[in-house]
Amino acid sequence: MADAAHTAHTAWALAAAVPVALLIDRLLGEPPVRCHPVVWMGQALQWAGERVAPEAAHAPPGRDLKTFWLAALAWCALAAIVTVAAWGLQWAVLRHAPAWGAALAIGLLLKPLLAWRMLRGEVLAVEAALAQSLDAGRERLSRLVSRDVAVLDAVQVRESAIESLAENLNDSVVAPLFWFALLGLPGAALYRFANTADAMWGYPGQRGGRWWQWAGKWAARADDVLSWLPARLTAALLWALARSPLPRARWPQLAAQARLTPSPNSGWPMAAMALALGVRLGKPGAYVLNGPGRAAGPTDTHQAAHWASNVVLALVPLALIAIFLIASLP
Repeated sequence: MADAAHTAHTAWALAAAVPVALLIDRLLGEPPVRCHPVVWMGQALQWAGERVAPEAAHAPPGRDLKTFWLAALAWCALAAIVTVAAWGLQWAVLRHAPAWGAALAIGLLLKPLLAWRMLRGEVLAVEAALAQSLDAGRERLSRLVSRDVAVLDAVQVRESAIESLAENLNDSVVAPLFWFALLGLPGAALYRFANTADAMWGYPGQRGGRWWQWAGKWAARADDVLSWLPARLTAALLWALARSPLPRARWPQLAAQARLTPSPNSGWPMAAMALALGVRLGKPGAYVLNGPGRAAGPTDTHQAAHWASNVVLALVPLALIAIFLIASLP
């Protein structure tokens, strides 16, 4: 009886934490930088990266397995710290607080691991800046993407913003909640660490004066593994919820478009968004999604944000169902 009561207590607290976290995100946005756990992760990764990635001028030629394994060990050590810390916080809250108190506390801890309000606001800010001038749009877009924005025209700026919305809808919302539903706060924290590590280390060459070809390979592959299912879930939700030509398209068509990008995961939500809107999306010189589609217009950015909001709302009942199903397993 005690075990059943504890399981029910945990399930109710974790399930209620999902809408609590999204409500905090909507009302308050991001916590201050000084107390943001993802910022702490980034600081730790920067410190470790400066010690495992060789300077670009002194990078050894060919395969550098020593650097690869050193970076993998550093990644695993930091990931273990993040996961254990999240587990300890969740354990303490569930042990000492009633279900409603645990839901509030875990929701507060979960919130920094997802970022929907900030993502939506930044993407819509690019569209607002474009209405002022192309230079203003480029400058605002530079906060979202790492590509060279100086060579983009107005349509390409808009395409890049919509692509960033689709890709980060997975990275910043769907995937953290997916792993939270499966593994609780440690799962969400581990995913957010892996995604941050990929963003900072997962480069195929030089960045910041250091050579990441081998130092970042483990981080990039770990993020690929942890994002594989959530990216396809994001695409499926867009496919199901968008009132557009997409529901009339077949899943193989979406899959074929997703494979046009070099990433095994980010192409899925981006291709789903391109097909949903009926527009072309792409990165100059790299890929084009939904090539026959029309050029993206100002209303498409707002429509994309609306459909992405629908996906976020749909995640709440899906996460609750998953949490209670997992709790019911013997």
